[in-house]
Amino acid sequence: MAKRKRLSAANPAFAGLPPLETKSALASHAPIAGVAADAATTAALDEMAGALSAARREGRMIVELPLADIRLDYLVRDRIVEEDEAMQALITSLRERGQQVPVEVAELGPGRYGLISGWRRCQALKRLNRDCVKAIIRAPQEASEAYLSMVEENEIRVGLSYYERARIVVKAAEQGVFADERAALAALFHAGSKARRSKIGTFIHIVHALDGALRFPGALGERAGLQLGRALQSDPKLGRALSELLAREAPETPEAELDQLQAAMRKTGSKKAKSESKPAPDTVTPCAGVTVRTHPNGHLTLSGKKVDAALRSRLLDWLRAQG
Repeated sequence: MAKRKRLSAANPAFAGLPPLETKSALASHAPIAGVAADAATTAALDEMAGALSAARREGRMIVELPLADIRLDYLVRDRIVEEDEAMQALITSLRERGQQVPVEVAELGPGRYGLISGWRRCQALKRLNRDCVKAIIRAPQEASEAYLSMVEENEIRVGLSYYERARIVVKAAEQGVFADERAALAALFHAGSKARRSKIGTFIHIVHALDGALRFPGALGERAGLQLGRALQSDPKLGRALSELLAREAPETPEAELDQLQAAMRKTGSKKAKSESKPAPDTVTPCAGVTVRTHPNGHLTLSGKKVDAALRSRLLDWLRAQG
């Protein structure tokens, strides 16, 4: 059987025709394929950006923030007393191993953050001259939960003083984390007994009156603090007097500060008891416009609209007639 011959296309050059359009098998993808690839890439990038944004917003992503952009006094710090030994240990750990646990912040605005927890870590990083801190950004509605976590951690780890507990309640309410101090006290110390919450409530009076004036607030014991809190609650003027006393005397030790507070309370209590023990004058109104008060020492006091020169003259004439 004869083999068939493969025919080749005519050479257009011989026929005076333009060359035929050909496409290489190695040519790039068709335009529609390129558009589809670009669209898929854009969608993937948008999805990734959305996921990262959601993770950041929901507090599931650790970010690095400039320390200068964080307000360390946004909420109350975890402890009033800064233990030198513990702080030095933290500084050593950060220097050798870096920051292992992120702090928690709330976003206050573009490039502005408020510290919720991690005050000691921020202070240690500042001492190490670090400019940035690893942080988790919490949504505002999560601030109360973060506050609760901070309190529970401190209660378990070291234990807060009653003053520190009361101060946390006051500051949490001031920052709007809770509706008021009663709500803050109930939420932050819900695991404690009713008696403990009552004691914290008494210490709240000390925080209101003497926060910033006390030099050693963390050293104020339970018994002395309850006595001071009740005294401040019963006498609104006592807080100012004690603040002026502490500013004037400037006690250098916790013992000296407590002695001065107790001495001032004894003096105030003595004056109050003396005032309360003095019997009130007997008061009568013999006629309209005249009030007569008979004091324990026998003195008489006349007062009223009709107590004038004419009444005085008539009274003196009557007394002379009695003699």
